[in-house]
Amino acid sequence: MTTSHRTGHPSVLLLGLHRGVLELKVFFREWDAVAFTFALPVVTLALLGSIVTGVYPGSDVTSAQYLAPSMTAAGIAATTFVNLGAGIAGDRDDGTLRRLRGTPMPPAAYVLGKTVQTMVVVAAETVLLLAVGTVLFALRLPTDPGRWLTFGWVFLLGSTACSLLGIAVSSVIRSARSAGAATQLPNLVLAFISGIYFTPVSALPQPLLVLGSVFPLKWMAQGFRSAMLPDTILGAEVVSNWEHGRTALVLAAWCIGGLLLCLTTFRWRGRRYR
Repeated sequence: MTTSHRTGHPSVLLLGLHRGVLELKVFFREWDAVAFTFALPVVTLALLGSIVTGVYPGSDVTSAQYLAPSMTAAGIAATTFVNLGAGIAGDRDDGTLRRLRGTPMPPAAYVLGKTVQTMVVVAAETVLLLAVGTVLFALRLPTDPGRWLTFGWVFLLGSTACSLLGIAVSSVIRSARSAGAATQLPNLVLAFISGIYFTPVSALPQPLLVLGSVFPLKWMAQGFRSAMLPDTILGAEVVSNWEHGRTALVLAAWCIGGLLLCLTTFRWRGRRYR
């Protein structure tokens, strides 16, 4: 019998799931935030996909189809890293975290609740982006279960890494007013150096290719392309194989590093309460 059962208190997992439901209700009540979260990657994909043209040599994949998996990765990064970082910074700035610390709810339940809310939103956003790619640009969804398995583990590791980094970056944000700039700017820079807006990614200058390969967004986008596009498109990549082993290793390393950053830097009180 667990301690929570002996004392009559619910477990951290149960409290976290309840907190996640509450976070989802709060999120979907703010229609402007909902619209921006879902519309930004969809509109970006629709606009860029309409601008870029051509078919890659040796493949029947169009530039717009090549862009769709990369934009899916960018949407996940924006929803996890940007929204989670800014949201927690806002909760800290307005005293929500300080008040929660005075309740019986463990701190881990709050983090779990935020993570549950974020994962539900990114899952819905991913489905929407794939639907837009399929309808507007004839993106062919894979029929091989192995490709969907690849998509699944890349999604899980990538969104976990970006979520943990979002939680960690919230601790360096001084106030809710600066949260947008403090998260949007690095996210935009990472999107560019990770080749999100370049078709093909091999068109990036070599120094940016090297720099982008350090961060998880590049590998998440590459993993999604490996799952959603045929191998005939490999000529447009930097290397001649999808590097699944390296992708898993880098994303897992960022998950571990992000967790360590959260444990060592996370603050429950804003600076003005110290």
